[in-house]
Amino acid sequence: MDLEQDYAAAGFGGSLPFGKRPAVLVVDMVRAYTVPESPLYAGVEKAVEAGAGLVAAGREAGVPVVFTKVEYLPGGTDGGLFFRKVPALGAFVKGGEYGAFVPELVPEEGDVVVTKQYASAFFGTSLAATLTALGVDSLLICGLSTSGCVRATGVDALQHGFAPYVVADACGDRDPRPHEAALFDLKHKYAEVVSLAEAIDLLRALPKG
Repeated sequence: MDLEQDYAAAGFGGSLPFGKRPAVLVVDMVRAYTVPESPLYAGVEKAVEAGAGLVAAGREAGVPVVFTKVEYLPGGTDGGLFFRKVPALGAFVKGGEYGAFVPELVPEEGDVVVTKQYASAFFGTSLAATLTALGVDSLLICGLSTSGCVRATGVDALQHGFAPYVVADACGDRDPRPHEAALFDLKHKYAEVVSLAEAIDLLRALPKG
């Protein structure tokens, strides 16, 4: 029995409905992962390109677009044990160049921008309240990195009652092994995992107006 069959036989991998009021959530698409000099450089240019395509489709469909970024006080005093566990997070100290959004994915006027200090976009932020106020029921999630902040955000989206749809080719990691493992875990336990083409089809199928 292969892994997919094993999980299916054990009762994993049910389906989550795509809602009528989705939002696009762009997790930490910032220069830290795309500038070769950065300690967090991950070679994720294709994921950034796909993320830009997802955001363009979201804007065309008229759904909310939400961006997250990471920012710490000098010394990481607001980063707690996470900052201590991952010293590379020093790249996100306020005022540094690596925390800036990549040129392909810059928030526009009216977009929500969430600043966070931990992996999940929901932990210690107003994201859940903002999405609820907007009437959002599901999320198309893209971003960096798949095994870190994307996975944590997908799990918390489910736990907050927003159906997470993780757009696989619009997510990236520094190595394909944790990327694929995280997508497998999300698919079978916490989220729907879809391609960029499938995500765009979902957005285009939404009622106009």
